[in-house]
Amino acid sequence: MSGGVDSSAVAAVLVHEGYPVVGLTLQLWDQMRLAGKHGIPEAPKAGRCCSLDDVYDARRVAEHLGIPYYVVNQEERFERDVVRPFVDEYLAGRTPIPCSLCNDHLKFDQLLTTARSIGAERIATGHYAVNEFDEERGRWILKRPADRAKDQTYFLFGLTQEQLSRTMFPLGRLTKPEVREMARAHGLALAEKPDSQEICFIPGGDYKAFISAYLEEQGEASPETSGELVATTGEVLGRHEGIHSFTVGQRKGLGVNSPSPLYVIQIDPANHRVTVGADEELAVRTLRASRMNWISIPGLAGPMRVRAKIRHRHEAAWATIEPAGTSESGLGGDSSAVVATFDEPQRAVTPGQAAVFYDGDEVVGGGWILGTAGCRTDE
Repeated sequence: MSGGVDSSAVAAVLVHEGYPVVGLTLQLWDQMRLAGKHGIPEAPKAGRCCSLDDVYDARRVAEHLGIPYYVVNQEERFERDVVRPFVDEYLAGRTPIPCSLCNDHLKFDQLLTTARSIGAERIATGHYAVNEFDEERGRWILKRPADRAKDQTYFLFGLTQEQLSRTMFPLGRLTKPEVREMARAHGLALAEKPDSQEICFIPGGDYKAFISAYLEEQGEASPETSGELVATTGEVLGRHEGIHSFTVGQRKGLGVNSPSPLYVIQIDPANHRVTVGADEELAVRTLRASRMNWISIPGLAGPMRVRAKIRHRHEAAWATIEPAGTSESGLGGDSSAVVATFDEPQRAVTPGQAAVFYDGDEVVGGGWILGTAGCRTDE
């Protein structure tokens, strides 16, 4: 129970249907921990998920429904498995997805462990997704929900067969307006509560300020990653203060004047070099991804046609995926790695983000983008 309308509506529905329900909230981050440092707001901003107010709201809902309620402190693990990797990824010139890490390591891992410890058979969440067992394939399948605008399957690609088998997504076949109406029908005071919009531990969305404040708190110096800002032709345009200040596709804050808009095309962490160029130079046909998790299939034996998403808001595009040959991909023998080749060039393929593959509504699987496979549209 996150304290939002979605998980609260789920709890109300399950109680109404006669399930024995226990409400659990994960306490993940002290919202005031870095307040006031490096420009981080002194007070938590409204609209951030997992805030103290959310815990209060979840508790009120549990009391209204008459169910047991517990707050499970997972701050130490959240910092180890989500926050620290987030910082390290940016410092390495990649752009991480903390919500997927949180799902993989806490919401569908540690939470299941906690559920077992109190005798619960399954967990139910307010995610917009559908999971069902396919008898013919003998596998649990993850599918896109009825409300495509709320589709969260991109962040759930890391779920294992065991986790899918023990999870319920009661909102998967409903739309957000229907969920709010359901909350009203069950008398939930937070039926009109707005959705959270920000990463829970990044105040104001300023990840650079957060990284600086976090490293200072840990007694660590920010690594020296300043270097050259270069054009795709190799011409040196200036210098930058650190690769963690950039992400592929970024336009603002480049620190260089140009008669036409420039975008970050590539980040070279080994040489601390940031390459910028025109918007059309962001387009690539091929990406490499590793640490794959397969859902609708046991593994990738050969080429497969899919639609691929490279960002949460990216419109899934037709592509062919195939196992990566380690000799040519440089993936170090990662047998789960794939190369995806798009039918049409895609903009801003970003290392550190996820590539999630779909067959119709089904999630085939997904993995973490290593980079492009050397196939820019101008080559």
